[in-house]
Amino acid sequence: MFGLFKKKSEIEILQKKYAKLMEKWHKLSSINRTESDKIYAEAEDVLIQIEALQKK
Repeated sequence: MFGLFKKKSEIEILQKKYAKLMEKWHKLSSINRTESDKIYAEAEDVLIQIEALQKK
């Protein structure tokens, strides 16, 4: 109840974005390989950002 208005950290936001991108990548991997590769590259960029924030 009290965590209802708690602001999410930048890492939590990026992790959620990464999960969504990986889900989208998985769906596209059997339909459109070119588009799935683009989504995967974007997800990897987000993962690099997450790792950089965790090192701080």
